[in-house]
Amino acid sequence: MEKLLDRIFDLRNNKTTIKTEVLAGITTFLTMAYIVVVNPAILQNAGMPFSGVLFATVLVCAFSSLAMGLYAKLPYGVAPGMGINAFFTYSLVLGMGIRWETALGAVFISGIIFMVLSLTNVRTEIVKAIPSSIRNGMAAGIGVFLSFIGFINVGFIVPDEATLVSFGGLHITVILFTMGLLITSFLVIKGARGAMVIGIAATSILTVAASSVGVSAGWLSAPLVTLPEEIFALPSLSVFLKMDVVGALTMGMILPILSLLIVDLFDSIGTFVGVAQKANLVDRNGIPLRIEKALMADAFSSTISGLAGTSPGTVYVESAAGIQEGGRTGLTAIVAGLLFLPFMFLSPLLSFIPSVATAPVLVIVGVFMMSPLADVNWNNVEEAIPAFLSFVLIPLTFSITQGVIWGLLIYTAIKLARGKAREIHPMIYVIDTFAIIMLATKL
Repeated sequence: MEKLLDRIFDLRNNKTTIKTEVLAGITTFLTMAYIVVVNPAILQNAGMPFSGVLFATVLVCAFSSLAMGLYAKLPYGVAPGMGINAFFTYSLVLGMGIRWETALGAVFISGIIFMVLSLTNVRTEIVKAIPSSIRNGMAAGIGVFLSFIGFINVGFIVPDEATLVSFGGLHITVILFTMGLLITSFLVIKGARGAMVIGIAATSILTVAASSVGVSAGWLSAPLVTLPEEIFALPSLSVFLKMDVVGALTMGMILPILSLLIVDLFDSIGTFVGVAQKANLVDRNGIPLRIEKALMADAFSSTISGLAGTSPGTVYVESAAGIQEGGRTGLTAIVAGLLFLPFMFLSPLLSFIPSVATAPVLVIVGVFMMSPLADVNWNNVEEAIPAFLSFVLIPLTFSITQGVIWGLLIYTAIKLARGKAREIHPMIYVIDTFAIIMLATKL
């Protein structure tokens, strides 16, 4: 088995082992697992059955990650994208009044278009066109974005009317998060194998213990984490193959489909380039390795999302956690994908992993994703300003898409103002046009 896997994934030349890849896959899975519950909770607001979307989410997570691992042989986990699921629910269904079945048809059609664009290498050219300074800024921006999500998930950072955000106070969740952050940081500093997984497990155990003691002692009115009441849950097919393609193939659906294409395009490319940059899975020109196959796997994910019954799938920023754990090949993505499959029947068990246990990992991954900033030439202001905007706007707007498009728009404007139009890749003008459409129509 070891020789077979080495031959398929070239483990030796990638300086990794089966054990490392498995640990990395488990880490990626644990940091992504929340989507199995969060995605149905968001799409439920569009009138879709929670249990049906949960089953669809598991299908997309599993088979999309398997496709990324087997076809592209890259360590990226794939799942329904956060942000685009909100766009699906609040913009398409609730905002435009589109039936969720028709919206799923639009997801399927947009996936097919993505596959065509990937086959013709249009998406590849888009990635190659993005300047290296912006790619580095995006990678670091995603790191801050991940850390920001971690802090928000545990109430360390909360909304504030006067200052927009502020410290949430020293409560039990913040204390547990801090303990988990210290434990995981210590393990990482010591170079412990499986540091992230051990950190998640240790913080989960601490949370269960604190919850039990707190409720018994009376200083907690409700448990912090609830152990599942049941183990098995049969999958629901209530949204499976329920897409309305005919309804989506109308004149009135051109804008919604275009909207999906634009939002998914910027989100997936921004995430993919950022994570690849951090993982050093790029060539000498900074272009992500096997990009054609990776984008095809990503397009495949969007297509099966419509079939399964959920919003489009995309490469996940949380993949950086598994990569930091040492994952370098498709075996990492395969392990992560396979770990989702049991939750077709064991979904209640996901409630056992509290967000306070995964938040420290997100913060630490954010730390490691800062290194690409060192590759930005800060003395060249023409390059530094767009890179900085991509870096800072991703977390501040809570959108990878906004960070990407503003970095590129300002880059183009600066080059044109400086009389350096020849330095602008022709594909950048195409991207800028779609970006302006997106901003003008408030997509």
